[in-house]
Amino acid sequence: MKNKKLAVVILNWNGKALMEKFLPSVVANTPTEWGEVIVADNGSTDDSIAMLQEKFPTVGIIRFDKNYGFAEGYNQALKEIDSEYTVLLNSDVEVTPGWADAPVSAMDEDKTIACVQPKILAERNKAYFEYAGAAGGFMDRYGYPYCRGRVLHVVEKDNGQYDTPADLLWATGACLFVRTAIYKEAGGLDTGFFAHQEEIDMCWRLRSRGYRLICTPQSVVYHVGGATLNVESPRKTFLNFRNNLLMLYKNLPEKDLKHVMRVRFWLDYIAATKFLACGHFPNAKAVYEARKAFFELQPAYTAQRKENLSKTVLSDIPELRKGSLIAAFYLQGKKKFSDL
Repeated sequence: MKNKKLAVVILNWNGKALMEKFLPSVVANTPTEWGEVIVADNGSTDDSIAMLQEKFPTVGIIRFDKNYGFAEGYNQALKEIDSEYTVLLNSDVEVTPGWADAPVSAMDEDKTIACVQPKILAERNKAYFEYAGAAGGFMDRYGYPYCRGRVLHVVEKDNGQYDTPADLLWATGACLFVRTAIYKEAGGLDTGFFAHQEEIDMCWRLRSRGYRLICTPQSVVYHVGGATLNVESPRKTFLNFRNNLLMLYKNLPEKDLKHVMRVRFWLDYIAATKFLACGHFPNAKAVYEARKAFFELQPAYTAQRKENLSKTVLSDIPELRKGSLIAAFYLQGKKKFSDL
């Protein structure tokens, strides 16, 4: 797949209904003169491919013989992409006219920008930011991600308060514009994560290597997402806690690692205790299992940690909050990004 400047890659697994609903906006609003839309199919067993061929003949198709999951699915797909820029786009995203203009212009103008995300609003309630990306991602030193527009479980209404472009630590994988060559050079998404936080891990890696990541809020998309559920599935809890610890181990500077991991021991068991107090025993157990899995996997990640540290040129990242988000939220009552 080559020649066009921008490849919009949608990873699909049995998502026929989602694509029928959301692909029309992507096809209609992606400029054909410099952009193409491609579906990478993770071995679907529904009628996804037949539907695409019938209803969306202009959409390119990359077929896999099995389900590679999110991270490896995109890594495999990008092996076949030669475009200067790629968008990793979830199948449950509705895009708006001009959605690709500002991100592409920003990367054209500044070669140090590796990734861009638009402003992401909730498809189910379009007046509010979407949990998983909002207007761009940050993190505290203990690994707790938050966004302009979403701090922990508090999601803000969009009143234009974050309509200025901003530098980020991470851009959401729901709609992630990235320089294709840099994605490949940095090793793409960590396939060991399977799902959850792999885009934060990759973005942190890129930021450490001196690249910029930004949000261009004049570009707007709407994401359905699934992160607004109050009681998370134990599987999701497990992946979030395990992957977050792996990410910290891979990316933290040596001077911070021991301290952060000591504090995380207490924060994780406070989270498990909170799950127990609310009667969510499977989630409490998932936190314990995640920590156990992290320590089992840690030796396999030593080489990646060494590589990341050796390529780090920016060890003091401005978008990485020095203090604790949990303390700011629960003890100081800071519930909005602007409060922080």
